[in-house]
Amino acid sequence: MRMIDLSTAVDAAAWEPEPVLHEIVTPAEGAVHMAEEMKLHFGVDFDPAVLPDGELLSIDTLKLTTHTGTHIDAPSHYGSTATYGVPRHIDQMPLEWFHRPGVRLDLTGAEGDTVDADFLDKEFARIGYRPNPLDIVLLHTGASAWSGTQRYFTDFKGLDASATHFLLDLGIRVIGTDAFSLDAPFGKMLAKFKETGDRGVLWPAHFTGREREFCQIERLANLDALPEPYGFTVSCFPIKIKGAGAGWTRAVALL
Repeated sequence: MRMIDLSTAVDAAAWEPEPVLHEIVTPAEGAVHMAEEMKLHFGVDFDPAVLPDGELLSIDTLKLTTHTGTHIDAPSHYGSTATYGVPRHIDQMPLEWFHRPGVRLDLTGAEGDTVDADFLDKEFARIGYRPNPLDIVLLHTGASAWSGTQRYFTDFKGLDASATHFLLDLGIRVIGTDAFSLDAPFGKMLAKFKETGDRGVLWPAHFTGREREFCQIERLANLDALPEPYGFTVSCFPIKIKGAGAGWTRAVALL
């Protein structure tokens, strides 16, 4: 068994639209903190100096969104209602969706900010693979090269509505991308809307989730490290956050 890490780190030093706050209590600070807690809650005097090196345990406190780092969007992220029923939260999704055969599609040579169904159909033909229902499709856009920088959020390729429906018609329920979003960059979408007045250009991949149930994995990494476009398993179980529209994942390819 060989494992390839497909995840980006949650990094407080990286550029994020909504910065990550990472506060660290060191093992030495943790010992003092514990002594204070023991005194406050249990009336017990505890000298941290008796501990090895005067240290106990480190504690990390983070403030971030569930869309930071590699994460999975749940159906409830796309809207509060859907034509098919009530959208499920991330803690309600079936586990069998997130440990499945994977297939990588190459979008690096695509023109424009989005690809359509015809592009994906030709890419499946090029690699000689037709996905089975519940396969996990990974989109290699090349955007992960800019992870941690502002460019990562403005320079990538997404799916249009036809491409998203095409994958769902094949029985795909989890679509992953190494980009910030499964849609085109926000600024480019809004500029196109101002130019055309067409509301259909606004988040078409996400809004497809108001019609059909599926999940997205965003902000993947190392898709170029996969030796073949298929023949591997993707394991990407989401963190179980009650009532959340997304959850972080440590996505891994198993070969």
